[in-house]
Amino acid sequence: RTYSSTETEGQLLNSFVQYFGDSLGRKIKRMPLIEETVLPGDSLLTLPVVIIGNGPSGICLSYLLSGYRPYLSPEAIHPNPILHTKLEEARHLSIVDQDLEYLSEGLEGRSSNPVAVLFDTLLHPDADFGYDYPPVLHWKLEQHNYIPHIVLGKGPPGGAWHSMEGSMLTISFGDWMELPGLSFKEWAASKRRNIKSDRVMPEEIACYYKHYVKVMGLQKNFRDNVYITSVSRLYRGKDDEDRSQRNEDISTQHLEMDDGQKSLIKRNWEVRGYQRATDGSHVPFCLFAENVALATGTFDSPGRLQVEGEDFPFVLHSMSDFGAAISKGKLRGKADPVLIVGAGLTAADAVLCAYNNNIPVIHVFRRRVTDTSLIFKQLPKKLYPEYHKVYHMMCTQSHTVDSNQHSAYTSFPEHNVLSFKPEMKCVLQSASGLKKILKFSVALVLIGSHPNLFFLKDQGRSIGHHSNQPITCKGNPIEIDPYTYECTKEANLFALGPLVGDNFVRFLKGGALGIARCLAIRQKKKHELIESGDGGGDGVP
Repeated sequence: RTYSSTETEGQLLNSFVQYFGDSLGRKIKRMPLIEETVLPGDSLLTLPVVIIGNGPSGICLSYLLSGYRPYLSPEAIHPNPILHTKLEEARHLSIVDQDLEYLSEGLEGRSSNPVAVLFDTLLHPDADFGYDYPPVLHWKLEQHNYIPHIVLGKGPPGGAWHSMEGSMLTISFGDWMELPGLSFKEWAASKRRNIKSDRVMPEEIACYYKHYVKVMGLQKNFRDNVYITSVSRLYRGKDDEDRSQRNEDISTQHLEMDDGQKSLIKRNWEVRGYQRATDGSHVPFCLFAENVALATGTFDSPGRLQVEGEDFPFVLHSMSDFGAAISKGKLRGKADPVLIVGAGLTAADAVLCAYNNNIPVIHVFRRRVTDTSLIFKQLPKKLYPEYHKVYHMMCTQSHTVDSNQHSAYTSFPEHNVLSFKPEMKCVLQSASGLKKILKFSVALVLIGSHPNLFFLKDQGRSIGHHSNQPITCKGNPIEIDPYTYECTKEANLFALGPLVGDNFVRFLKGGALGIARCLAIRQKKKHELIESGDGGGDGVP
């Protein structure tokens, strides 16, 4: 869509950066829209940071970039004596201003990222040992540490938590889902919410995140209903007299050309997309950023089996679609069972949902029930009774036993789906090669999800650990520096949360800490250069 109205253009783009002040605001109104390709030479049009994704990762990063700083509390004593001694050495400094590599050395935890383990043990000391110690940190808002940034998200702050199935409990405790500076329990009590257990429903968490952005004064940094269509690196010839621009993809790595071509210098990022207006129309925009932080999570693209017939309308790939089918009564009175594929917690949620609605279930999964990597093996029975109920059925109500004894649920361990047929039949194959054909009413494929980084060249494959494979949170996360969370293969591009393997909220906060420290150091260096008269160039060094 083309927007010729100056008022429409100005309102949209000025709203993006209204907090930068009148001078910058006037310049932003002249920022090019999606159909324009020439980059204005005025460096003031470039934002220091654009954060893509407004879930807990993006929220926590915005919190730190807004100037909030964690300090060791005066009365705090960390249960790890070595770490506590290190913290005491620089008590006068915020954690952001300390050597994160030094502090995290020797720490162990359930994340492969050392800063994530460090920040978690500061916020939840010895949590994995069952202790409920208070954080050893207290927070101060230091306005001079504010780094201008904008957080772009498809929906309200909280990201995918607003679209999760509302009837299921979270896998983590409510305290582990909280963000710095606002206790989840205190928030729940203030809202007179009746939290019956340590585990809570996703809708509670979604409300908490939305309220967090408001109470912490972060709203000015957030823009909802925003969809990113491309993120690309801008390049410029060093000796180009007319200072014309070249727009190259993120995958370009070599700046010095071997064939005698003009050498290039990396400039800033160009972020393009559109904001969905209240009337449903799409208003395009184009922003320029010195740094981009990817905080999109992994719930964008449900995992697929890649088999024949998977696109039939009766083959679903999300709990929300399944819940909608149940609430609309589409499965009421159906004689054939629901076919559920997968052995993770979401598949277990679907089994429970069907079971509680008196819908018979055929449960298909590839692993053995004795496989030690099954998530059920890692969950204490006392804390997660409903999941162990599903696991017990997986083990004891197999198709190898008389099916008449358990018609409400039948498991098919060590089976793969070969295809779906138009007459609502599924072809399965066992580990021994034996094929079976089963009739079902609806199929639900729940085998995980993957991030959708379509806005990057080759969907971001070039920045993963394995550059020829799609980005996944487990098998191929984005490769980062462990202390700054900057992509090792692309400068000034950062990633945090599930994109780097931190699926739990308690660990993704470490990514925000690492990025905030890195950007704070660079901003300080940039200001020193400007004050000395050597700065003011096209972007960060």
